Amino acid sequence: MPIQALLSAFLAALAVGGFGLAFVYPLLSGERQAEKRQAALSASAGKQPEKQTDAAVRRKQIADSLKEIERRNTRKRVSLETKISRAGLRISKSVFFIYSAISGLVLALLFYVLTGKLYLAAAAGLVGAIGLPTWVINYLAKKRLKKFVNLFPDTIDVIVRGVKAGLPLGDCLRIIASEVEEPVRGEFRAIVEAATMGLSISEAVERLTNQIPIAETNFFSIVINIQQKAGGNLSEALSNLSGVLRDRKMMEGKIKAFSSEAKASAMIIGSLPFAVAGLVYVTSPAYISLLWTTSTGQLVLGAAALWMAIGIFVMKKMVNFDY
Repeated sequence: MPIQALLSAFLAALAVGGFGLAFVYPLLSGERQAEKRQAALSASAGKQPEKQTDAAVRRKQIADSLKEIERRNTRKRVSLETKISRAGLRISKSVFFIYSAISGLVLALLFYVLTGKLYLAAAAGLVGAIGLPTWVINYLAKKRLKKFVNLFPDTIDVIVRGVKAGLPLGDCLRIIASEVEEPVRGEFRAIVEAATMGLSISEAVERLTNQIPIAETNFFSIVINIQQKAGGNLSEALSNLSGVLRDRKMMEGKIKAFSSEAKASAMIIGSLPFAVAGLVYVTSPAYISLLWTTSTGQLVLGAAALWMAIGIFVMKKMVNFDY
């Protein structure tokens, strides 16, 4: 089969796969049904008559607070400085670019020495300069967020005990900023410093949701914001929030336990082609070496790698659950 026919088949398969991801996946994942339900709920909420009682005024204040927090949380694209800070790194953007360039150069030289082909070295250089640093930043950020989530319920309990003992909220935040482990200590130190510079506690806490973009900090910001604007028993609200966060953590453990079989199956299915290719290479190296020694084999290998990546992505979406 000529190269042109193989290339045409590869492009046709790529187009079909892109069409499936763009149009079929939203229908299977239920995103459109969720959007319709949200639109129906918003429409029904807008039809309810507004009451002029004190309870209605209080509810309106809470709703306005929630809308304001949601508006602030739906920000523009996250900057590189914020991503670096979320990863817990204390480097500037220029230093990050220098490290990225060094990583790309080292990987390009390594591939050029091993393969002797310039286009593979260029592709490896792009991966080392763009993909690898981004992966490292995301990995460190996820690891830091996980540790923050594990410490956050105990942190809220510190505030609850301090408020019940008669301490102001600002003093409780200062205790956390000096006593609790990292990364909670550093984030609450930033809150205390922002409050010292003149911001209100609710505005300073809202900055936490930008630095730690998880549901737990969003809940905490909502509770503090509502208490500062509408009043109420802060210790009781935070105690309830701590219980909710612990229940969420317990639910996360249950979901991981229930989905462990599906994840193991996905790992086996994803690793099976590589294992089979390795065994074939051990038994018949001349048979499978045609995949990387001939142009047709390289084209087939590239198409197989693309579809393998799409399959792994789909399986990852199937076994990862939101909670």
